[in-house]
Amino acid sequence: MKTFAILVFVSATLGACAVIPNAPNVDRPPQPAGYAVPFDQPAQVGDLVLTSKSVVEDSRCPANARCMWAGRMVVRTRIDGAGWRETKDLTLGETYGTHDRKFALVQVLPEKMTGDEIASDTYRFRYEAR
Repeated sequence: MKTFAILVFVSATLGACAVIPNAPNVDRPPQPAGYAVPFDQPAQVGDLVLTSKSVVEDSRCPANARCMWAGRMVVRTRIDGAGWRETKDLTLGETYGTHDRKFALVQVLPEKMTGDEIASDTYRFRYEAR
């Protein structure tokens, strides 16, 4: 009888934990679509939440230079959907698709300038659904 009472108590306690199956796995509320967000600030893109985690590559041509190649910007981004999460390296201007959704990293601020180092806390990233 004592074992049964313990099982009932444990079942009732665990039953009080709410699981929301269609909620993204985010750490804090995301900014609305269209906002340029810093590292670790989630951004809402359709029904996804995207969070920039780190710069993998920033070989963009400086705005005050002439280059033979435009270079590229690659940002490690966490993607949260309803009940799933993945992390991918997204390239500025390229569309990425997962779980029947498409989106892109469309803007990175500040512009790169010759002779200037960009501090990581000044980067801002904007994503949009495609």
